[in-house]
Amino acid sequence: MAKEIDQAAGKVLLREAARPEITYPDNLPVSQKKQDILEAIRDHQVVIVAGETGSGKTTQLPKICMELGRGIKGLIGHTQPRRLAARTVANRIAEELKTEPGGCIGYKVRFSDHVSDNTMVKLMTDGILLAEIQQDRLLMQYDTIIIDEAHERSLNIDFLLGYLKELLPRRPDLKIIITSATIDPERFSRHFNNAPIIEVSGRTYPVEVRYRPIVEEADDTERDQLQAIFDAVDELSQESHGDILIFMSGEREIRDTADALNKLNLRHTEILPLYARLSNSEQNRVFQSHSGRRIVLATNVAETSLTVPGIKYVIDPGTARISRYSYRTKVQRLPIEPISQASANQRKGRCGRVSEGICIRLYSEDDFLSRPEFTDPEILRTNLASVILQMTALGLGDIAAFPFVEAPDKRNIQDGVRLLEELGAITTDEQASAYKLTPLGRQLSQLPVDPRLARMVLEAQKHGCVREAMIITSALSIQDPRERPMDKQQASDEKHRRFHDKESDFLAFVNLWNYLGEQQKALSSNAFRRLCRTDYLNYLRVREWQDIYTQLRQVVKELGIPVNSEPAEYREIHIALLTGLLSHIGMKDADKQEYTGARNARFSIFPRFWFIQKTA
Repeated sequence: MAKEIDQAAGKVLLREAARPEITYPDNLPVSQKKQDILEAIRDHQVVIVAGETGSGKTTQLPKICMELGRGIKGLIGHTQPRRLAARTVANRIAEELKTEPGGCIGYKVRFSDHVSDNTMVKLMTDGILLAEIQQDRLLMQYDTIIIDEAHERSLNIDFLLGYLKELLPRRPDLKIIITSATIDPERFSRHFNNAPIIEVSGRTYPVEVRYRPIVEEADDTERDQLQAIFDAVDELSQESHGDILIFMSGEREIRDTADALNKLNLRHTEILPLYARLSNSEQNRVFQSHSGRRIVLATNVAETSLTVPGIKYVIDPGTARISRYSYRTKVQRLPIEPISQASANQRKGRCGRVSEGICIRLYSEDDFLSRPEFTDPEILRTNLASVILQMTALGLGDIAAFPFVEAPDKRNIQDGVRLLEELGAITTDEQASAYKLTPLGRQLSQLPVDPRLARMVLEAQKHGCVREAMIITSALSIQDPRERPMDKQQASDEKHRRFHDKESDFLAFVNLWNYLGEQQKALSSNAFRRLCRTDYLNYLRVREWQDIYTQLRQVVKELGIPVNSEPAEYREIHIALLTGLLSHIGMKDADKQEYTGARNARFSIFPRFWFIQKTA
């Protein structure tokens, strides 16, 4: 025992000696508040730091914690909502401290772990911290946890905030810092028993807002969003020199718009996309110095998680993909919806960092004023099955009694419970008002995919088709890797036709997977990328598909589930798949091309499905 104590003390001394010299950039607003923040963290277990993106709170708070001596006896955990932000922030802090990423400042995101024994600050996605709770219930490896961008109110963030509230009495040594944009920080303060709020101003110059609706009421001429963006770019080109940030709803929209802008051959202008699935080098281009004008096309990752440098102008179409659960159809959708006023103001705030800015909104002022003030928290618009499954695995009891920042809709809780009961994952103890995990549910909670997809993989064990089930469920966990550009639909359809199966679109994924595996063995990395391009396959999605499959295979191996080496039978594969989708089975109406599903929902099959084309 004495030897272990001596070793621990020696390790602490080594970590203290290895702590780099800490300095703070004078030009960041958070540096002016450093002493207030330092004293608040020292004197309170929970502190709320509110400030706009660009104030420096994300990069400087870990350094303030290090100055207080945190990160020595345990790690300073620092969560981000997105992988791109976790990696970028880690690189930035390491650069400021003149260290290499993976040393004193490490990061861990899905499929990439750059944390060492010398790490003091660990950047990670909130999903990573959530997963670690299963193995480290008291989070003993951390002495400080920073939850960044809490105002986004994702499912993971709300779950962590509730869990940490329950954990604090058992970990009086643990410090919690919650950061938020200036969007209702009082809500977080109340959640943590009136924790102190430190407000940090943003570095802002005046921003002029111009409303340029895509369709003017008094104008008979029709124009689409692309033309509206062209017109806005043209209008801003008449202003003084400066970079433009355009917000888009998704990756496909970004690529199509980038192609269209490149065809305009704008003089001395570089068009750059920014979204999570770009390679590291492609993402980093946005942060490198440049000459001429730059137009950055970005998803919501640039709304709050990242500050894109040098932006003087913003073009805001006013929409985003917002995940929403349909209580009627029991399906999680990802529709494009108008953003809230708070999101619109966040977007406006991306310019005006370096000088006076202009934000062009492609909608009217009346439209803006009629929008909701805030975006609904994800917990109020999602299927709660995964949350209930994880909470039950952690032994956190009844979801309705869990201290969420905002309680979820009771109907959605009931839907989540019903789905898990349908999958055989939980049993309900009505007397104790609690759920009990079945052995099957325990396995489901360990698989890193939606519970319905995880159920398919476990059922596949009985039918000798685990390999095919993992291929298909991995594919269903991502956006379709097959691309179909608007101007190349016939060519892409021809390329993809060879993967089709006459009986099942699910098996098209297996055919495509086998083809990609053969080509990857035969080709160099660059040649394989080129092949994906000529076959109208998205290389980054293919890579993500392979990553999820690899992770699934690892968990399956740990669970002792054998993977078949011989091809499985059609019938066995589809029995396994149906086990996860019982409420999605439909009965065809003989008189119409329609189906009747569970709860009398009516639906039709998307016409691009191969077997529809085959029988048409």
